[in-house]
Amino acid sequence: MKKSNLIRNIVAVAAAAVHFVPFYIAITVALKPRTDFSSRWSLPSEINLENFAYAINRARILDAMRDSAIITVASVLLVALLGAMAAYPLARMKNRFNAVILKIVLGVMMIPPLSMLVPLVTLMSDINGISTYWGIICVLVTFQLPLSIFMYSNFIEAIPRELDEAAEIDGCSKFMIFYRIILPLLKPVTATVVILTGVFIWNDYQFSLYILQSPRLRVVTLAVSSFFGQSSSNLGAAAACALIAVVPVIVVYIALQRYFVRGMIDSAGK
Repeated sequence: MKKSNLIRNIVAVAAAAVHFVPFYIAITVALKPRTDFSSRWSLPSEINLENFAYAINRARILDAMRDSAIITVASVLLVALLGAMAAYPLARMKNRFNAVILKIVLGVMMIPPLSMLVPLVTLMSDINGISTYWGIICVLVTFQLPLSIFMYSNFIEAIPRELDEAAEIDGCSKFMIFYRIILPLLKPVTATVVILTGVFIWNDYQFSLYILQSPRLRVVTLAVSSFFGQSSSNLGAAAACALIAVVPVIVVYIALQRYFVRGMIDSAGK
């Protein structure tokens, strides 16, 4: 047992170190001036905050974070609400039709999103959804709903049906059963859905690049990519921009961490 615990600890430390390396390099690059061509592994001789000021003033990273926050919050709310409402009847009503729907939902998760990019952009252009909040929100919600429905349906299946029957005896409708009985029990899986979909939407680049074509509406990923050009790249400002953009994600994950782990285990096991 001691040997196995030691091996697990070594593997855990190694995995943590591998994941920390990009953050370490980003921090060292962001704190160095553009004239410093020393190794990216070496610590800066003095702390330089010019790259952070450049990212805030020239790249408008704070404005980009505001746009990303609006898109992320609206999309996550819709994904969680619609996913839970769709998963409840699919999990409670066992028939061939619902079984087919669940298989279709699982199949949609296997389709690469970029394979539908051309018809998707054409459709959004026809309905005037390009460079709008509602356009990018509709696209992101559409591609994140299958994961939400899949996780919610697995979790709801483990909730005893006797709770529904007792609520029906008390005179509750199906909607009231879901709202008052089922929904409060979905906190762990909801935290998991919020983190998984929120991180994906916050870090989305492929859809934002084609749907958000107007410079007045730009998310954090597009702000970071603006520092990379064909002739030259400002790596220091890009690193500072990325570090500023990752702070909200870390804060949300820390706040929902205990629910996230529980929701992942329950959704996978149930």
